[in-house]
Amino acid sequence: MMYELLGKIIVYSVWIAVVLVTLSLFVGYIALKRRVILYSFSADVLDFFYMPLKTIYARFGNTKKLDAIMVGLKNMASKKKYMKTKKRILLAPHCMRSLDCPASSARDGIQCKSCGKCLFTEIKKTAEDMGIRLYILTGSSAVKYVVKRDKFDGILLLACDYELNKVMRSLAPLNVPVYGVPLTKDGCYNTKANVKALYSAMKMGL
Repeated sequence: MMYELLGKIIVYSVWIAVVLVTLSLFVGYIALKRRVILYSFSADVLDFFYMPLKTIYARFGNTKKLDAIMVGLKNMASKKKYMKTKKRILLAPHCMRSLDCPASSARDGIQCKSCGKCLFTEIKKTAEDMGIRLYILTGSSAVKYVVKRDKFDGILLLACDYELNKVMRSLAPLNVPVYGVPLTKDGCYNTKANVKALYSAMKMGL
């Protein structure tokens, strides 16, 4: 009897999980097409089931699509709070810099020299004009260091959807509005961004 009961509990738990995930994915797809409620709830459910979902997507679909859905939901859930922030930091990936970048690396990221060889010269100037501090980071360890040492009430992220989702999940305990702008071309180097979309996010609410 005990094994039978345990088996039923497992089966029911699996079915509940499947229903919740399916519902969240459905809401996620709809939310990206049309404006609906429950963004935060759907994002939280997908976060909880992220690893098994990623395994399923890797086998039958595209994991990039899953990350894109989750980032879109999280952006919609935090947009209103992000727009009210006044002191923001911008965390960007070092993979966007020029291959012959002359900047040195420090614990809080690449120290941009504004040499004009990549987009960071323009991005840095625009960010400074808006009172946003730019950090060009080399990894997740740098993210942890920056958020501990700087003072801010909002975080803007620029990265591929996978990294955006990963960093958004890691920053959730801070209870600080986070907004992400995905790269238009990802990879390990020579990545690209939609500068207009980035500037729009930088200006949002200011």
